[in-house]
Amino acid sequence: MTTTLRPTEPLQRGAGGALSRHYQVCVNSRPVGGVRLSTHPEYGPTVGVIGELGIDEPDRGRGRGTVAALAAEEVARGWGCRRVETSVPGDAEAALRLATTLGYVLSNRNMTKRLDGPPPGLPAGSVGRPMTEAEYVPWLAAEREAFARTLIERGVPEAEAYSKTDQGHARFMPDGLASENTLISVLEQDGIPVGTLWVGLWPDTAYVLDVEADAAHRGRGHGRTLMLLAEAQAVTGGRDRIGLNVFAGNTPAEKLYESLGYTTSSYHLYKNLL
Repeated sequence: MTTTLRPTEPLQRGAGGALSRHYQVCVNSRPVGGVRLSTHPEYGPTVGVIGELGIDEPDRGRGRGTVAALAAEEVARGWGCRRVETSVPGDAEAALRLATTLGYVLSNRNMTKRLDGPPPGLPAGSVGRPMTEAEYVPWLAAEREAFARTLIERGVPEAEAYSKTDQGHARFMPDGLASENTLISVLEQDGIPVGTLWVGLWPDTAYVLDVEADAAHRGRGHGRTLMLLAEAQAVTGGRDRIGLNVFAGNTPAEKLYESLGYTTSSYHLYKNLL
Protein backbone atom coordinates (compact mmCIF):
# COMPACT_ATOMS: atom_id res chain seq x y z
CA MET A 1 0.00 0.00 0.00
CA THR A 2 1.17 3.53 -0.82
CA THR A 3 0.70 6.45 1.58
CA THR A 4 0.72 9.88 -0.06
CA LEU A 5 -0.33 13.48 0.59
CA ARG A 6 -3.08 14.99 -1.55
CA PRO A 7 -3.58 18.79 -1.46
CA THR A 8 -7.09 19.86 -0.49
CA GLU A 9 -6.60 23.52 -1.38
CA PRO A 10 -4.38 25.74 -3.53
CA LEU A 11 -1.04 26.72 -2.05
CA GLN A 12 -1.69 29.71 0.22
CA ARG A 13 0.78 32.58 -0.08
CA GLY A 14 1.19 35.34 2.48
CA ALA A 15 3.39 38.31 3.25
CA GLY A 16 7.14 37.81 3.34
CA GLY A 17 7.04 34.56 1.39
CA ALA A 18 4.81 32.73 3.87
CA LEU A 19 3.31 29.48 2.58
CA SER A 20 0.67 27.08 3.88
CA ARG A 21 -1.43 24.18 2.61
CA HIS A 22 -3.77 21.48 3.93
CA TYR A 23 -3.36 17.90 2.72
CA GLN A 24 -5.27 14.65 2.96
CA VAL A 25 -3.22 11.64 4.01
CA CYS A 26 -4.22 8.91 1.54
CA VAL A 27 -3.53 5.19 1.27
CA ASN A 28 -3.99 4.03 -2.32
CA SER A 29 -6.04 7.22 -2.89
CA ARG A 30 -8.27 6.46 0.13
CA PRO A 31 -8.31 9.37 2.68
CA VAL A 32 -7.16 8.22 6.12
CA GLY A 33 -6.23 11.51 7.79
CA GLY A 34 -4.89 14.99 7.27
CA VAL A 35 -1.99 17.35 7.89
CA ARG A 36 -1.27 21.07 7.53
CA LEU A 37 2.12 22.34 6.45
CA SER A 38 3.10 25.99 6.75
CA THR A 39 6.15 28.20 7.08
CA HIS A 40 6.93 29.65 10.47
CA PRO A 41 5.13 32.93 11.28
CA GLU A 42 8.14 34.27 13.21
CA TYR A 43 11.23 32.55 11.77
CA GLY A 44 10.09 33.00 8.18
CA PRO A 45 9.99 30.84 5.03
CA THR A 46 13.13 28.83 5.79
CA VAL A 47 11.40 27.04 8.68
CA GLY A 48 8.46 24.71 8.11
CA VAL A 49 5.77 23.80 10.63
CA ILE A 50 3.94 20.47 10.57
CA GLY A 51 0.59 20.81 12.30
CA GLU A 52 -2.78 19.15 12.62
CA LEU A 53 -1.34 15.75 11.70
CA GLY A 54 -3.96 13.14 12.44
CA ILE A 55 -4.75 9.63 11.25
CA ASP A 56 -8.28 8.23 11.47
CA GLU A 57 -8.76 5.65 14.22
CA PRO A 58 -9.16 2.55 11.98
CA ASP A 59 -5.83 3.27 10.27
CA ARG A 60 -3.70 4.04 13.29
CA GLY A 61 -0.80 1.84 14.29
CA ARG A 62 0.14 1.04 10.69
CA GLY A 63 2.84 3.62 10.09
CA ARG A 64 0.57 6.05 8.25
CA GLY A 65 1.58 8.96 10.51
CA THR A 66 5.27 8.21 10.01
CA VAL A 67 5.00 8.27 6.23
CA ALA A 68 2.80 11.37 6.30
CA ALA A 69 5.35 13.24 8.43
CA LEU A 70 8.21 12.24 6.14
CA ALA A 71 6.18 13.27 3.09
CA ALA A 72 5.48 16.65 4.71
CA GLU A 73 9.20 17.09 5.30
CA GLU A 74 9.82 16.49 1.58
CA VAL A 75 7.28 19.17 0.70
CA ALA A 76 8.99 21.53 3.15
CA ARG A 77 12.33 20.86 1.46
CA GLY A 78 10.70 21.73 -1.85
CA TRP A 79 9.60 25.02 -0.33
CA GLY A 80 13.22 25.78 0.61
CA CYS A 81 12.89 25.07 4.32
CA ARG A 82 16.08 24.19 6.20
CA ARG A 83 14.36 23.23 9.45
CA VAL A 84 10.93 21.93 10.41
CA GLU A 85 9.12 22.21 13.73
CA THR A 86 6.11 20.53 15.25
CA SER A 87 4.14 20.58 18.50
CA VAL A 88 2.64 17.66 20.40
CA PRO A 89 -0.04 17.82 23.13
CA GLY A 90 1.27 17.02 26.57
CA ASP A 91 -0.84 13.88 26.89
CA ALA A 92 -0.09 12.52 23.39
CA GLU A 93 2.65 10.05 24.29
CA ALA A 94 2.39 8.11 21.01
CA ALA A 95 2.83 11.28 18.96
CA LEU A 96 5.83 12.30 21.05
CA ARG A 97 7.42 8.88 20.52
CA LEU A 98 6.80 9.15 16.78
CA ALA A 99 8.42 12.57 16.59
CA THR A 100 11.53 11.51 18.49
CA THR A 101 11.80 8.32 16.42
CA LEU A 102 11.82 10.48 13.28
CA GLY A 103 14.74 12.48 14.63
CA TYR A 104 12.93 15.46 16.12
CA VAL A 105 14.68 17.05 19.09
CA LEU A 106 12.78 18.46 22.05
CA SER A 107 13.29 22.22 22.21
CA ASN A 108 10.91 23.33 24.95
CA ARG A 109 7.56 22.64 26.54
CA ASN A 110 4.67 24.65 27.86
CA MET A 111 3.40 23.99 31.37
CA THR A 112 0.23 25.19 33.07
CA LYS A 113 -1.33 25.24 36.52
CA ARG A 114 -4.90 25.84 37.63
CA LEU A 115 -5.17 28.43 40.40
CA ASP A 116 -7.83 28.47 43.09
CA GLY A 117 -8.06 29.99 46.52
CA PRO A 118 -6.37 33.15 47.80
CA PRO A 119 -3.02 34.45 46.52
CA PRO A 120 -0.12 32.48 48.02
CA GLY A 121 2.01 34.23 50.62
CA LEU A 122 5.75 34.80 50.34
CA PRO A 123 8.37 33.67 52.86
CA ALA A 124 9.31 36.03 55.66
CA GLY A 125 11.48 38.89 54.43
CA SER A 126 10.53 38.38 50.77
CA VAL A 127 8.81 41.27 48.98
CA GLY A 128 7.99 41.82 45.33
CA ARG A 129 8.03 45.37 43.98
CA PRO A 130 7.70 46.97 40.52
CA MET A 131 10.94 47.31 38.56
CA THR A 132 12.22 50.86 38.21
CA GLU A 133 13.09 52.56 34.94
CA ALA A 134 16.76 52.60 35.97
CA GLU A 135 16.66 48.81 36.43
CA TYR A 136 14.66 48.17 33.27
CA VAL A 137 17.29 49.07 30.65
CA PRO A 138 20.03 46.65 31.84
CA TRP A 139 17.42 43.97 32.61
CA LEU A 140 16.00 44.16 29.08
CA ALA A 141 19.45 43.92 27.48
CA ALA A 142 20.36 40.89 29.60
CA GLU A 143 16.99 39.21 29.01
CA ARG A 144 17.30 39.72 25.25
CA GLU A 145 20.78 38.21 25.14
CA ALA A 146 19.89 35.23 27.35
CA PHE A 147 16.75 34.31 25.42
CA ALA A 148 18.39 34.63 22.02
CA ARG A 149 21.37 32.52 23.14
CA THR A 150 19.03 29.83 24.41
CA LEU A 151 17.42 29.65 20.96
CA ILE A 152 20.80 29.56 19.23
CA GLU A 153 21.86 26.62 21.40
CA ARG A 154 18.79 24.78 20.08
CA GLY A 155 19.63 25.13 16.43
CA VAL A 156 18.09 28.50 15.58
CA PRO A 157 20.36 30.64 13.37
CA GLU A 158 21.62 33.73 15.18
CA ALA A 159 19.73 36.28 13.08
CA GLU A 160 16.46 34.38 13.48
CA ALA A 161 17.02 34.02 17.24
CA TYR A 162 17.47 37.74 17.81
CA SER A 163 14.60 38.55 15.46
CA LYS A 164 12.23 36.26 17.37
CA THR A 165 13.38 37.74 20.68
CA ASP A 166 12.78 41.29 19.49
CA GLN A 167 9.38 40.39 18.07
CA GLY A 168 8.39 38.92 21.43
CA HIS A 169 9.42 42.06 23.27
CA ALA A 170 7.55 44.25 20.82
CA ARG A 171 4.44 42.07 21.13
CA PHE A 172 4.29 41.52 24.87
CA MET A 173 5.68 44.79 26.23
CA PRO A 174 5.36 47.41 23.49
CA ASP A 175 5.52 50.27 26.01
CA GLY A 176 8.14 48.86 28.34
CA LEU A 177 7.22 49.04 32.00
CA ALA A 178 4.04 50.94 31.09
CA SER A 179 2.73 48.13 28.84
CA GLU A 180 -0.86 47.17 29.58
CA ASN A 181 -1.40 43.97 31.59
CA THR A 182 2.35 43.59 32.03
CA LEU A 183 4.00 43.17 35.43
CA ILE A 184 7.79 43.37 35.62
CA SER A 185 8.92 42.94 39.21
CA VAL A 186 11.99 42.73 41.42
CA LEU A 187 12.05 40.28 44.31
CA GLU A 188 13.80 41.55 47.41
CA GLN A 189 14.91 39.48 50.39
CA ASP A 190 15.45 41.60 53.50
CA GLY A 191 15.75 44.66 51.26
CA ILE A 192 18.29 43.12 48.86
CA PRO A 193 17.28 42.49 45.20
CA VAL A 194 17.60 38.75 44.50
CA GLY A 195 15.61 38.13 41.30
CA THR A 196 13.31 39.43 38.59
CA LEU A 197 9.93 38.38 37.22
CA TRP A 198 7.97 39.23 34.05
CA VAL A 199 4.30 38.22 34.02
CA GLY A 200 1.71 38.91 31.32
CA LEU A 201 -1.95 39.04 32.35
CA TRP A 202 -3.44 37.71 29.13
CA PRO A 203 -7.21 37.50 28.54
CA ASP A 204 -7.56 33.79 29.40
CA THR A 205 -4.47 33.14 31.52
CA ALA A 206 -1.49 34.63 33.29
CA TYR A 207 1.85 33.78 31.71
CA VAL A 208 5.37 33.83 33.14
CA LEU A 209 7.47 35.26 30.33
CA ASP A 210 10.72 35.44 32.29
CA VAL A 211 11.80 34.46 35.78
CA GLU A 212 15.37 34.69 37.01
CA ALA A 213 17.05 34.46 40.39
CA ASP A 214 20.23 36.55 40.42
CA ALA A 215 23.36 34.41 40.03
CA ALA A 216 24.79 35.53 43.38
CA HIS A 217 21.63 34.45 45.21
CA ARG A 218 20.80 31.12 43.61
CA GLY A 219 20.33 27.94 45.55
CA ARG A 220 18.45 29.70 48.36
CA GLY A 221 14.86 29.09 47.27
CA HIS A 222 14.33 32.42 45.54
CA GLY A 223 13.21 30.71 42.33
CA ARG A 224 10.32 29.14 44.21
CA THR A 225 9.50 32.48 45.84
CA LEU A 226 9.46 34.19 42.44
CA MET A 227 6.98 31.59 41.19
CA LEU A 228 4.79 32.14 44.26
CA LEU A 229 4.91 35.86 43.48
CA ALA A 230 3.83 35.12 39.90
CA GLU A 231 0.88 33.06 41.12
CA ALA A 232 -0.10 35.78 43.59
CA GLN A 233 -0.03 38.37 40.81
CA ALA A 234 -2.14 36.10 38.60
CA VAL A 235 -4.81 35.57 41.27
CA THR A 236 -4.86 39.27 42.18
CA GLY A 237 -5.25 40.02 38.47
CA GLY A 238 -8.34 37.81 38.28
CA ARG A 239 -6.77 34.87 36.42
CA ASP A 240 -7.49 31.27 37.42
CA ARG A 241 -4.71 29.72 35.36
CA ILE A 242 -1.02 30.38 34.83
CA GLY A 243 1.37 29.11 32.19
CA LEU A 244 5.04 29.19 31.31
CA ASN A 245 7.67 27.91 28.90
CA VAL A 246 10.68 25.85 29.95
CA PHE A 247 13.52 24.89 27.63
CA ALA A 248 14.66 21.29 27.37
CA GLY A 249 17.66 20.53 29.55
CA ASN A 250 16.78 23.07 32.25
CA THR A 251 16.30 20.28 34.78
CA PRO A 252 16.27 22.44 37.95
CA ALA A 253 13.48 24.61 36.53
CA GLU A 254 11.50 21.59 35.33
CA LYS A 255 11.70 19.99 38.78
CA LEU A 256 10.69 23.24 40.47
CA TYR A 257 7.63 23.70 38.28
CA GLU A 258 6.57 20.09 38.71
CA SER A 259 6.92 20.37 42.48
CA LEU A 260 4.63 23.41 42.38
CA GLY A 261 1.93 21.47 40.51
CA TYR A 262 2.56 22.52 36.90
CA THR A 263 1.78 19.96 34.20
CA THR A 264 2.92 19.81 30.57
CA SER A 265 0.34 21.09 28.09
CA SER A 266 2.47 20.81 24.93
CA TYR A 267 5.90 19.77 23.69
CA HIS A 268 7.72 21.64 20.91
CA LEU A 269 10.28 19.85 18.74
CA TYR A 270 12.48 20.61 15.74
CA LYS A 271 14.47 18.80 13.07
CA ASN A 272 17.12 20.11 10.72
CA LEU A 273 16.48 19.15 7.10
CA LEU A 274 19.64 17.95 5.39
